[in-house]
Amino acid sequence: MWAFLIVRGNVSVRRLANTVTFCDGHGVFFVAASGQFRTAANSRASQPFAGAQVSRVLRCRESDPDYDHPMSSDELSFDQRGLPVMSLVRVHNLSVSLDGFGAGADQSLEAPFGHAGQRLVRWFMGTRSFHVMQDQQGGSTGIDDAFASNWGPGIGVEIMGRNKFGPQRGPWTDEEWKGWWGEEPPFHTPVFVLTHHVRPSIEMKGGTTFHFIDASPAQALAAAKEAAGGLDVRIGGGPATIRQFLAAGLIDHMHIALVPILLGCGESLWDGLEGLEERFAIESVSSPSGVTHVTFTRR
Repeated sequence: MWAFLIVRGNVSVRRLANTVTFCDGHGVFFVAASGQFRTAANSRASQPFAGAQVSRVLRCRESDPDYDHPMSSDELSFDQRGLPVMSLVRVHNLSVSLDGFGAGADQSLEAPFGHAGQRLVRWFMGTRSFHVMQDQQGGSTGIDDAFASNWGPGIGVEIMGRNKFGPQRGPWTDEEWKGWWGEEPPFHTPVFVLTHHVRPSIEMKGGTTFHFIDASPAQALAAAKEAAGGLDVRIGGGPATIRQFLAAGLIDHMHIALVPILLGCGESLWDGLEGLEERFAIESVSSPSGVTHVTFTRR
């Protein structure tokens, strides 16, 4: 089981792959699959420590029988030193082909992902996380879902490019268009849509409101952080939007799903980003699906 804690008090907190460690000056503890407090030194079950109050344990792995797979929460974020930060800028579940394309060519109403079809996102569509977003049962609960499920917790706002919102280009010819996601989109937060053609905001069911702004990445991020209430900001794509935020040095954490397909053309993620690896600590893990999950964490 994975567990995420919010610890209040004079305590440092660190989120690791499948545990949470924290220290109150008397020793380092972690939460194991049983949910018990244990010391790192001797792994014996320990009592909750003085000087801190655990306000929530959010259980979010399938081995927990009470696992309800929340897609958003009010969790705080912590830096690599275990210290709380006001807001991180995150990218999750961005699928990229072996030749570097994050979207296919020729997007249209009938082909939201262009000529790539569902090949880039098939790994995600098979996960439990995706099924929950669709109000469906089932889905895989392995490595792919472990990464996919990180999409929602701790997010207060999303920023997306206009191409993610819909297939129209230029001035809006159909202001009845409300996105690909139906009457209740899965975001449940404010969403800032970057466009040169501003239009009135659209309030949807479930807490999603689309705001259309003409802004640089830095300006959009400033507006998003103000609306996020101290929670993290997700840069939702498409690849051109994420590339702009990377070029501006504004992304703290990024998860790329490297999909073993070749597209030949489309929207490249990496153009103009030579040397990007020098700014991030990079780790990867392979899934039985054939996808390689690569994470970039700002140094």
